Amino acid sequence: MRLRALLDTEALGLRLLGGEDELDRPVRGVMTTDLRDPSRYLSGGELVLTGLAWRRDASDSEPFVRILASAGVAGLAAGEAELGAVPDDMIEACLRHRLPLFAVDETVAFATITEHVVRQVSGERAGDLAAVVDRHRRLMTSGPAGGGPEVVLDLLTSDLDLRAWVLSPTGRQIAGAGEPLPPRVGAELAGQHLAATRSGRPGPHRAEVDGTAYSLFPVRHTGRAAVPAPDRDARESVLSDWVLAVAADAGDWPAARLDLLQGVTQLIAVERDRRDAARAVRRRLAQEVLELVQSGAAPAEISARLRVAAPVLLPGLGTAPHWQVVVARVEWTGEAAGLPGGRAAQALLEEILVDPAVTGPESADRIAVAHTGEEAVALVPLSALPPADSADADAPERAGAGEDAGAAERQDAALHADALLDSVRAPLSAGLADDGRLTLGVSAAVHSAEGLRGALEEARHARRVAAARPGPVCAAGHHELASHVLLLPFVPDDVRRAFTARLLDPLRDYDRRHRAELIETLEAFLDCDGSWTRCAARLHLHVNTLRYRVGRIEQLTGRDLSRLEDKLDFFLALRMS
Repeated sequence: MRLRALLDTEALGLRLLGGEDELDRPVRGVMTTDLRDPSRYLSGGELVLTGLAWRRDASDSEPFVRILASAGVAGLAAGEAELGAVPDDMIEACLRHRLPLFAVDETVAFATITEHVVRQVSGERAGDLAAVVDRHRRLMTSGPAGGGPEVVLDLLTSDLDLRAWVLSPTGRQIAGAGEPLPPRVGAELAGQHLAATRSGRPGPHRAEVDGTAYSLFPVRHTGRAAVPAPDRDARESVLSDWVLAVAADAGDWPAARLDLLQGVTQLIAVERDRRDAARAVRRRLAQEVLELVQSGAAPAEISARLRVAAPVLLPGLGTAPHWQVVVARVEWTGEAAGLPGGRAAQALLEEILVDPAVTGPESADRIAVAHTGEEAVALVPLSALPPADSADADAPERAGAGEDAGAAERQDAALHADALLDSVRAPLSAGLADDGRLTLGVSAAVHSAEGLRGALEEARHARRVAAARPGPVCAAGHHELASHVLLLPFVPDDVRRAFTARLLDPLRDYDRRHRAELIETLEAFLDCDGSWTRCAARLHLHVNTLRYRVGRIEQLTGRDLSRLEDKLDFFLALRMS
């Protein structure tokens, strides 16, 4: 019931003294007290009845009202039998704390109000419970086996007027009823869910995005490979579990409704298990190809296995595709050091490689991911190049550069390291928190089994380059494997830190004090190959101003930017920072 309903019952003899804007608060119970501090007996949502016997003078009202407001009570009803009219200091304190205040006529017993509230609340709970039981029965008979998670979410919308979506750990929508959730909102909700789970708070978790409140219910993985809940560290599953996002605040829901939503998550978990079973074929294919490549099998044997894999990963494809290799690794530090990361990396890679614009659980057909030890390896087929007769009107002009044009088209269709992580970096960083890292490396596209072993090594080395960078989520691609970058992952961390600090810390300190933008100037100067004119144009500076800044850089560091050796040192320091 709502507070407003109390005023509609004349037999209760209540008069509103303040808080008209708060009358839609729900009432979950009633409590009578004359204690100065009743907080230990309050759980929130009560209508508190008091005869004011605890009040000795005007200074007592403020602390009493503050205690009630902090406990989240619905409202306060003060009797007039003890003091006559409710004191002004009590009215003012309730106004300050936005606590609705009622006066109880001296002819009305508190027992009358208590009996009325208990009868109303109990009746509503009984009706809600009966409805929940019926809905639970309907949901159990119309679950994923009858049409997927959308059926369950449609029932939530039609029967409980709840909008809900199933999201992946990166915020991608897997299922939903009605309007799809905007990708930005999904990513924000996934990040808040991962952060709450990592903090150890039990679900459902409350989240707010753009002024809308959501309740986030974890969808636990229950398949045969799942770790039993009592023995499972949250870090082992937080990066792979789905989440049910409901556009409502479940904080004031009765236990029966919360149980219903928990039942919904169990039904969705069945869909999750079915999806994983469907992926088992692709995982096995990837594992077989990986073992052949790593064991140095003959190219003919690897080609035969790829011909088997291609129709499974790209149904209806008439020609052999090009292939890319993506390597990922999840590593834990501190107390979590030693936790297995291979399965988490496998689940994450399967999610990351899905086109973020694609919804639904069946969007991973082209993904085959194996895991070996702490590493996950994805074998990604790329569609074959367009046939020659599909060329555009400019084709004759490019006839002499057929191979270059084909390479360019393959490059456009290929996966790029930074693009893979752009849309998922924020939520995954929340899930990894301070003790986890995800690093990822992407190879160039290859067109034959002979190139697959090199692609695997290229992806692994790109991942090591990514691991040398700061941040919880990092990626590197084959195009970054220049000669100087190849050396950086093998330089000890303390050496790299000392080297960059010696060169760049004086500039950073000066920038902090004077806002001189020396670091930005240095980066632009090196990027323009030391050209004063091009660098000044890029920074929108006069050449004399640029010369002054470069002179200040040289003065602070003792280096000479006209010397190749010093330019190279600055370049490496910036890359390692």
